[in-house]
Amino acid sequence: MIKITKRKQILIKKINLNQEYNIKKAIKILKKYQTNNFVESIDVSMNLGIDPKKTEQTIRGATILPHGLGKKIKIAVFTQGKNIEIAKQYGADIAGSLDIVSILKNKKNSFDVIIASPDTMHIVSTLGPILGPRGLMPNIKTGTITEDIKTAVKNAKKGNIRYKNDKNGIIHTTIGKINFTDDQIYDNLKTLITEIKKLKPKNSKGNFIKKLILSSTMGCGIIIDLNSVI
Repeated sequence: MIKITKRKQILIKKINLNQEYNIKKAIKILKKYQTNNFVESIDVSMNLGIDPKKTEQTIRGATILPHGLGKKIKIAVFTQGKNIEIAKQYGADIAGSLDIVSILKNKKNSFDVIIASPDTMHIVSTLGPILGPRGLMPNIKTGTITEDIKTAVKNAKKGNIRYKNDKNGIIHTTIGKINFTDDQIYDNLKTLITEIKKLKPKNSKGNFIKKLILSSTMGCGIIIDLNSVI
């Protein structure tokens, strides 16, 4: 049984968890009940009208949010030759090939994005058991396996979020921080929704986005009225 904190018990009494809220009102509610202990993240759960058991309906992608994520993105790049200096020049925290494997294996060193040029994937693939569970394995679809190291690093620094539906057909991702303005949070969410709608499988029937929930790190999930944001 999941234990509900006293703070969440209070929030549950103040927020109708079964009601659909206009997106603008939902953002104001999250801000009103934010914690003072730290700057919370704004998270999104999007229930999609797909069959997650069918690989052709898997939704996976990456999107650059207009207002970023509100945090410093830590980037590691697997590449060779002149691309190592290019990666560092444009903001990568570390760049190399075999020489950075030990850094990635150390659990104390956490990274938000791993980028790789195709000629180093034979090295990166050996880190699959480490990067896979963390959702960090480079992938062509998310632009993290690429020859264009410069663009990949620049995009990651801007707030290039990656997403993939889980086994229940739900996408979970972060779209910013609670201290963003209301319009910044709305813009980031709108951008994410627009990009995900472009990925709708041809054989997906009915409403593609079935349910949308917005929450903060320490807050409750608020159901969003889809008409207010789609």
